[in-house]
Amino acid sequence: TSGGGTFGSTTSASTTFTMPANAVTITANFTYNGGSSSGGNNTSTTPTQTYYAEVSVNNTLGNSLSVTVDESTKNATVDLSDQLGNEFNNGGITIINVPSVPGVNHYTLGIPIAYLSTSDGEGTFTFNTNTGSMTLPADMLVGISGIEGKKAAITISQGDKSELPDSVKAAIGDRPLLQLAVTIDGEVIEWNNPNSPVSISIPYIPTEEELQHPESIVIWYIDSSGKPVSVPNGHYDPISGTVFFETTHFSYYAVGYNEVSFKDVADTSWYSKTVGFIAARGITTGKGEGIYSPEAKLTRGEFLVMMMRAYGIAPDTNGSDNFLDAGNTYYTDYLAAAKRLGITGGVGNNRFAPDKEITRQEMFTLLYNALNVIGGLPESNSGKELSSFSDADQIAPWAKNAMTLFVDTGAISGSNGKLFATSTTTRAEMAQVLYNLLSK
Repeated sequence: TSGGGTFGSTTSASTTFTMPANAVTITANFTYNGGSSSGGNNTSTTPTQTYYAEVSVNNTLGNSLSVTVDESTKNATVDLSDQLGNEFNNGGITIINVPSVPGVNHYTLGIPIAYLSTSDGEGTFTFNTNTGSMTLPADMLVGISGIEGKKAAITISQGDKSELPDSVKAAIGDRPLLQLAVTIDGEVIEWNNPNSPVSISIPYIPTEEELQHPESIVIWYIDSSGKPVSVPNGHYDPISGTVFFETTHFSYYAVGYNEVSFKDVADTSWYSKTVGFIAARGITTGKGEGIYSPEAKLTRGEFLVMMMRAYGIAPDTNGSDNFLDAGNTYYTDYLAAAKRLGITGGVGNNRFAPDKEITRQEMFTLLYNALNVIGGLPESNSGKELSSFSDADQIAPWAKNAMTLFVDTGAISGSNGKLFATSTTTRAEMAQVLYNLLSK
């Protein structure tokens, strides 16, 4: 059911309803109440426009809810608690569609804390605006003390580029800059929850040049010093016409373009797109002097570093406990962090063998361990099973869980019906694996 009113009259109305037992979506329409003028004193009344957001839960349309517009702050707000009260059902898939409001560049979702503090993490709230869309998990605010019974407000707005350093403004250009913010009872909080990522989609039309290398379209978050930092999972989705990314903290986020090429990676090669993808996000800088060495065998140290960069796992700058063969090189601090976090226990005798060529089953086991640590194991199902590969019996027991998961989720496709678990892998093949995971 949708709310409505009249156009060009002085009356408007909205309907009431009972929320369904499961998921809800919200879409907006508006009513225009025409103004009038008086010939005697030549005064006029400013026309009033009433906007509505449409809600749906679990694919069942609900009522249209009013959108409050504050012209002084250029903010449009949909308040779930005021309009839905206790009828709102947790655990479902709620979608809220807000119309474009002229002159508005801030869109806010008012929502009770309880709706975003479900410890089991079930349910999502998607807030769609013309500026961007946010999908909020129901456990987004779990772990924040002293907020019970309060009111949260989640805002997505167009960022102000004028305060950025000139070099950053030039890098962003005309592309979108968003600001994401959370307030609790009107007080801004620094939201950061590594266990509960928020999904963001930004409408974007690439230029002709960018469409030649869409893998180079990236997302940067702007840190407190004004420096752009790559979000490795940010990528352009041509089907939805948006740039998508997931984040566990709120900040300023910008769409960027960072094309990186290597002398030994031809545009016609099968790995050109995937190598360009990881290079654009700073996951790899190549081997130096513009060389990537795509066919070179990948070492355990190289893979560990690139994997940790891909998932934002920081190195330990002063790690006191490290492997005996960690040395003093580019992978040293990453090894310390991987050991501390339990991503790897090494190969025995407190050694990691960083310069040894890595096998496929070692690579996927390290990847499984890292994603398990950060709560990022993939969940989609490709329909494939480990038993469908003729050499599945060659997988070591310690690698079985990892190989099974990545086959199930499509990260591993094999070749000619085989997995080649004990074979070494190339730098190009590694780029393909990370691309498969990060671009979904």
